[in-house]
Amino acid sequence: MTSVVLISIVDDDALVRVAMGRLMKAHGYLVQMSNSGASLLSSELHARTDCSIADVQMPGMTGLELHDRLIATGAPIPTILVTAYPDETVRSRALQVGLCGYLTKPFDEADLLACVRLAVEKREANGRLR
Repeated sequence: MTSVVLISIVDDDALVRVAMGRLMKAHGYLVQMSNSGASLLSSELHARTDCSIADVQMPGMTGLELHDRLIATGAPIPTILVTAYPDETVRSRALQVGLCGYLTKPFDEADLLACVRLAVEKREANGRLR
C-alpha cells in the first residue's frame, strides 16, 4: 500500500530532486525533499522515512556517509544511491553495506521504481513500515 510510504529524496541539484519527487508522487508515495544529508538528519520526518534516495556526491556529506549516519542513529532506512559520476569502488561498497540500489544518472524511471519497491519490501520484511 504505497499511500503510507514516505520517500526522502536527498540531492543538492534542485531539478533532479524535484523530478524524482514528481515521479514518486505520481506513483502514490509521500515525498520529503532535502538538499543535503544534514537537512534530512535534522528533519523530524527522517525517523518516519521508509526509503531514502540520495545523490552520491553532495557538499558536506555524501550519500554513502548519509546512509552510514542513518544506521548510526538507529534508523536503518533502506537507501538508493544515484550519481552522475559512477565509481566502481563506491558502488561495490554501497552494495556490500546493503543499499537497495546504485543508479547512474540519467537513469531509467523503471529502474528507480524497481529499487524503491525493493527498499519498501525490505522495510516491510523488517517490520518497520508504518
